[in-house]
Amino acid sequence: MYLLSKSSSESRLACKRTMPMTMMRCCRCLRLHLQQELHNSTLKPANCIRNQSQSRCNSTYMYRHPRMLTCSHDDRLLRCETAPVIQKRSIFDRLWKSIVGTTPDNRVPNEEPSFSLVTPQLVSPERPVPSYIQRPPYALSTFTLPEADLGLPAEKPIVNSEGDIVAMREACTAARTVLNTAADALQPGVTTDEIDRIVHETCISLGVYPSPLNVCVFAGFPKSVCTSVNNVMCHGIPDDRPLQDGDIINVDVTVFCNGYHGDLSETYVIGEVDEKATDLIAVAKLCRDAAISACKPGQSYSVIGDTISYICQETGYASVPDFCGHGIGKYFHGPPCIIHISNNIQGVMEPGVTFTVEPIITEGKTAFTILDDGWTAVASDQSRSAQFEHTVLVTDTGVEILTL
Repeated sequence: MYLLSKSSSESRLACKRTMPMTMMRCCRCLRLHLQQELHNSTLKPANCIRNQSQSRCNSTYMYRHPRMLTCSHDDRLLRCETAPVIQKRSIFDRLWKSIVGTTPDNRVPNEEPSFSLVTPQLVSPERPVPSYIQRPPYALSTFTLPEADLGLPAEKPIVNSEGDIVAMREACTAARTVLNTAADALQPGVTTDEIDRIVHETCISLGVYPSPLNVCVFAGFPKSVCTSVNNVMCHGIPDDRPLQDGDIINVDVTVFCNGYHGDLSETYVIGEVDEKATDLIAVAKLCRDAAISACKPGQSYSVIGDTISYICQETGYASVPDFCGHGIGKYFHGPPCIIHISNNIQGVMEPGVTFTVEPIITEGKTAFTILDDGWTAVASDQSRSAQFEHTVLVTDTGVEILTL
């Protein structure tokens, strides 16, 4: 997963430091495939009303639209006056009911968390990898390298050959096997360090390298899997904290198999969780799956963020903008960059390109803090988030999920 900025996203949310205005569009207009010119002046602090229920775009970035009226089909949204009227949320409500059985309402973050807040605990020493396991380039280095020096393609996404695709399928199948094995061990009382041990030993038994281990982006990641619990958004480092009844945990697995990476993650419940956690997880899964369904040859990469933004807008959740999906294959992270909020990113999907779709959906605000370990991203308001990820292949006719 790419992090757009190494610093806390607090600064990104300040009005004068939001994304360029040309990258911000009304979610309703996006849904209707209408693009309107935005306010031609710089966004001013007085216009930032992200804590209010109206004038919301992308659940995080707010702005004044020159042609916006109160939406006739949803009081919480605004739309262009040129947009046709759509029957109120009928399609989305049917999708939602098929998942959780009820019509969605507007969610609010927990003021008093009903779950355990996670803080860093003791991290065990790095587990060794046998010498016969093929390693990715970054794992061979004894010092931290910038990711640009890890053998990534220059700018364009790589179009994989048939042989590459066969190898990618093998890597992704191995990653799925590892994740399923780890998921079987999830229960109250089990530490995330134990999950790391299971992931590590399963990788070794399959003859694959656990890609997160020693990945050199900021500092070498010390473990073989990312385990992000409750208020940890992503990149949680496994430690000796036991999982508790009511926790939710994202387990993010990537393996390096015969020269190729396969990457996926899912969010799981530990014991009995509250209804808000169940709904959050359902929305996160829907965001990933709906975004993948929109992928096909010739489609703009921006449709992924547009789709996720629409679902978040309808449900009252937010997609964390700073963490992105990425191209994957012979490299762990590379182009294309997959942004999980509405955007104007350039480029269209081509058959043979492989990338990840992995939105982080939060029940609170999208601001976060990177802890001193250089990796763990914790929600600034201590709210929970959920994430689901697949590696996908663009085919001649649509898209294939490689990590099923």
